[in-house]
Formats: sequence, structure tokens, C-alpha cells
Amino acid sequence: MNKTINKFNTKLLALLLSTGLCLAALSGCGSQSVEPSDPSTDTQISEETETSNQAQLPAQSKSIGEIITFPLPDGPEESEIYIEPIANISDDFIRGMDASSVLALENSGVTYYNYDGEEQDVFMTLAQSGVNYIRLRVWNDPYDENGNGYGGGNNDVATAVELGKRATKYGMKVCIDFHYSDFWADPKRQHAPKAWENMSVEEKCDALYDFTKESLTEILDAGVNVGMVQIGNEINYGLSGETDTPAIMSLLNSGSRAVREISETYGKDIQIAVHYTNIELTDEIDGIAKNLSDADVDYDIFALSYYPFWDGTNENMQTVAKNIQNKYDKKVVIAETSYCYTSEDGDGYSNSFEGIDDLVDGYAATVQSQASIIRDICAAANEVGVIGVFYWEGVWIPVGKATADNSPIWEKYGSGWASSYAADYDPDDAGLYYGGCSWDNQAMFDFDGHPLASLNVFKYLKYGSTAPLAVDYVPDVFITCDVGSEIELPEMIDVIYNDRSENKRSTVNWDETQIASIDTNTGGTYDITGSLEDGSTTTCHIEVKMINYVVNPSFEEPDTSMWKVAYEGGSNPTDFQVKADDAYTGDVAFHFWSESDMEFSIEQEITDLEPGTYKLTVYSQGGDMSEDSELELYAVVGGEEQTASFMLTSWVDWQNPTIPEIKVSDGTLTIGVRMKCNAKSWGTVDDFELNRVSD
Repeated sequence: MNKTINKFNTKLLALLLSTGLCLAALSGCGSQSVEPSDPSTDTQISEETETSNQAQLPAQSKSIGEIITFPLPDGPEESEIYIEPIANISDDFIRGMDASSVLALENSGVTYYNYDGEEQDVFMTLAQSGVNYIRLRVWNDPYDENGNGYGGGNNDVATAVELGKRATKYGMKVCIDFHYSDFWADPKRQHAPKAWENMSVEEKCDALYDFTKESLTEILDAGVNVGMVQIGNEINYGLSGETDTPAIMSLLNSGSRAVREISETYGKDIQIAVHYTNIELTDEIDGIAKNLSDADVDYDIFALSYYPFWDGTNENMQTVAKNIQNKYDKKVVIAETSYCYTSEDGDGYSNSFEGIDDLVDGYAATVQSQASIIRDICAAANEVGVIGVFYWEGVWIPVGKATADNSPIWEKYGSGWASSYAADYDPDDAGLYYGGCSWDNQAMFDFDGHPLASLNVFKYLKYGSTAPLAVDYVPDVFITCDVGSEIELPEMIDVIYNDRSENKRSTVNWDETQIASIDTNTGGTYDITGSLEDGSTTTCHIEVKMINYVVNPSFEEPDTSMWKVAYEGGSNPTDFQVKADDAYTGDVAFHFWSESDMEFSIEQEITDLEPGTYKLTVYSQGGDMSEDSELELYAVVGGEEQTASFMLTSWVDWQNPTIPEIKVSDGTLTIGVRMKCNAKSWGTVDDFELNRVSD
């Protein structure tokens, strides 16, 4: 696909001519050529020079002046991974990679290789693999007063310049991700840069405008092909120390104005993105988009973080994206996503994605699954018109071995998540959790710097790739067994192939010796090995415990429809309160308070219980309660009721009323708490538990 160079101002054009650097407005996909927009200043590339450059490049690459590009395949290719093609995906679909950590890692001694095992610039390898956009975070001043870096890549403007030039060299566009902070900015923290801490909102707006304009000028003058700028990073709850919506909108407008002015000056179409996360909170995201619209913030792209192991389903992502596009007429991009290829740790520092509990259904901790889930996210995004996907820090690999003390290197070069020098700036996070890389098992390079086959997923999105049919993984089986019950192991389990259309059920034979060792009379955990027809193996993880038969027992799930609340009087004195300090566990508890006397109950009917004897307990706390108040835990079975009375005394003095023996024969039991108490008394109820204790 041919592209043209936009007109640059005189200053930049003179720089380009003096350095011989020829920038193209590249999409990063397909072979590309340069057609200067102003013939009077055209610097022609001779056929001899181009031929000479290409002679030294890998096959299928093309050199255009200083820029080297790699075309996408024109059909399916044989590979180590199987990728199903995505119908109608454009070559311009953003196949992005955040590569902010590269310089710090290289300074720490990391070496990157190509697919042949030879040392090679990681940006060339990314371009060869179909990546067409590089995302680079920028912090204002990630150093302490003595010049010691905070870590996380020490990503100042100078670092963005160096990395951006390398990305541009291999035909990739660059997204500059301004955090407007001196270190990590995300929903948990939006610290103002040190230099802005005592500024008013108006002064901060001016400083943000100046920083944006000066930084972009420096980056563009260095020859970086900037195609997108983020004004803030995951700014759901704040920006540069400001949390009030009007202040945040003013800061965004200042950043936007600076980018628009630079775009006009340099004759470049630089897209402006605003970036948010918590995509699973659909109403919150819509409210944010409305705030932007009401404040007339000038932007082009609504950027979303979407990690499938944290942020819900592809279907929900599509719903959010369609709403932004249809209701607010903005483009949408997935600014961050990722997935693991192994559960192993590479540097001795714990990983964000640690184990079985983080895995997404249908995808294991394998190279094939990593490729498959990214392909599926791209397919879902493309289906609803999302313009592309950026993978977050697929290049962040370990510095040092997991068995070594790597902290001196992390501290010196900033190649870990945070250094100890960040403690004064960010004491609540960096000051507590500084160390190595928590992302190494989600990289697309192995622990030694060799590219994984999954990195090629970006190249294969359009036409797919073929591979010999092979088992990707056999899912482990998880069974919870009530104390005193028999264990029922499945006779057949799923087998997942690299080509998901070939998935099937297979007979499994469980190890009889291991089964015989299980004691269901007491609690415990057991692992049982199973053998499949094709020789594959799996593991059944069995937990023998007291099962809680109450549905949503601590009210943490948003759906509370299984609980029936009744009350006397004209107003309901109860609610499901989100306040961890008043909950026995979690964040939510059933709360009560009223200006007048109260009489209410909360109950749940439980069905399909096995015959046997059950125990019921609950936790409750509160205060300001008169002595004649009546509080009861109750259970109703077969028309007969059992109760346990209790009284609340003071805050977090948790009472634990118990009904020890409830005999159930017909499978149905109603449980609950009822209270009759005085005005202005208060409290919470939490953590119902119903256990089967005997036959």
C-alpha cells in the first residue's frame, strides 16, 4: 500500500534533508513507498541505493531510504501455531505492541534474537512479525533528586525518542502515551509530576500544555513517526493529581490543544486518544464518555484497556465499543491487552498473572493459547469496527535468572517494575512493591530473548496460518466434595487442539491407587492423575470440605435476587452496602439504619439439598440497640422453625449466632435473619453459611 509523506514545516524538512532520514506516514503493514508531497523539495531515492539496501536485508523486506518494511503475507503460511483467519480484517488494523521497557532491559544486559537465533534489533523482529504500531509511555521526570531512576523503564522523553526512532526505522507508527506523571499512572494512582505539585488547576493546565508541546516537538524533530498521542493513561478516577471532573476535563483540553497545534505545525495527522480501563463497568464507561462530550473535549479515539482475565468477556468489550462509536461518534482502540504463555516465573519476582485462577476458559498457559486468545480478541474487536489492538509490554522479559539476586541491576538501570528510589514519590505502591518484572510470563519472547511463535499472530490475522494438528492442552478438572459424600470423577473430559474446531471429548482413566487414598471423612485436598486415549494426561484437583449451600452468601455478587427482603412501614431501612470496614469479609454487607423503629427480614429458600443434618451460621455487628430489640437467625424446614437469638453491641464486635442441627429430608430449607429494633440503631449482616454435617 503506497503512502505519502505529509508536508513538514521548514525546520523539520531541513533536519530531514541534513540527516538523510525520510519519514513516511506509514501504516506499518505491507510494503510501502514514499511519494513526497512537495515536488520542489523532493529528495529522490536512487534505484541503485534502494537495490543496495535491499541486498543486505532479510527476504521479503523492502528498504525505502532509511526505512525498512516487511509486507504481510498474501495467503496462509505454515507455522508452529495454528491461526484461524479473520474475515475482512484490514491491513490498516492496528497490530500494536507496547515496547517501552526495551532500552532499560538492553542496558541491563538483555539480548533479543530473531527467529533464527541470531542477535537482532527487537524492533526489526516485531516488524517482521506483523506489528505495525509501537506504543511508548512517557513520564515527565522519573528520577529522584540524585538522578536515580524510578524503574519501570525510566521512560522519559529521551527514552521515547530513542525507541521511537528505532520503531520508525522499521516502518512502524508510534503512539506516545503521556502519563502526565513522574511514574506509573493508572486507576490506583494519578500523582502529579513533582514540578506541578503545588500548582493550581489553571497553572497545571498551562504546564501540561507546555510539556505536551515541547515533548512532541522534540520527538518529531528526532524523526519519530508519531501517529497517535494519548493524553493520560487509564484516567478513570483522576489525572495529574486532580480528581474533580471539571479539572480533569480542563487538563484534557489543554493536552488536546497542544497536540492539535503540533499536528498543524508539522502537517501530520496525529490522532488524539483518551484512555480508560475497568471496561467491565459499562455504565461507568458510558458516564466517562458523556463527561468528555459535555465538556467538548477534542479527541479522536476512545482507548480502552481490556485484559480478558480481569475485564470480562469479548462480548462485553464489543458492547462497550459499539456504544462509544454509535452514541458518541468516536473511534475505539484496545490500548492494552495481554495473556500468558507459561505459568513459570523468569526472574524470581512474582507475576501479575500467576496461576490457574487467572486462566480464561478455553485458553491455557501455552504459546498456542497466547496466540489464539489474541487472535480472538482482534477478531471480536474487528467485528464491531474497533480500529486495532495494542499488546502491552510483550518485550518485557527477565533481567537475570530466577535463582539470582537481580535487584542491583533492576535498581541501577530501572529494568524492574519499580526501584527503591521511587518510594518517596509513590510510597503507597512503588515504595512497598519495588522489584523485578511481573510481566515476563506474558511476554512474546522467552526468558532468554527469543521470539515465541505466538508473536507471529499479528502477521497471520488476515489469512491465518496452518500447522499440523496437535493437542494444545487438556484442561485440569476441579471437584469440590462435601465431607462425608462420595466422589464422582468424570468419565470423559475435553481435549483442546491448536485448531479449536477439532476439539473433542475423550475417555479418561483415573489412577485407582490415588483414588483409594482419598479420605472423605475429613477435609483435605488431593490430586488424581488421569490418562486419555491418545496418551495425554490430566489432573483432577479434589477438595473435600464443608460446602456452603447458600447462594451469594456474603452479597458480593451484584445479583442479589435470590435474597428476599421484607419490612414493615413505608420505607425500606436496609440496603446492600459497599463498605469493606462494615463487612465481615469482602466489600459488601446487608446494612440497616432508620430514623424510626425497624422491623425487617432477609431470607433465602435453598432447594435440591441432599437429605441430612445441616448447620447454619451468620455474622452480624452493630450498635445503639435497645435491650428490648429482637434479633434472630432462623431456619424453616417442613413447616417447622428453629431460631438462634443474638444482640449487637458495638462496631465490628461480630456476633456469630448458630443453629447446629437442622434435619432436612425433602430437599428444601428457608434460612434468614429477622430484626425488630429501635430507631437509629444500626448494623450489618454478612456471610451466611449452611453446611451439611452428617447424613
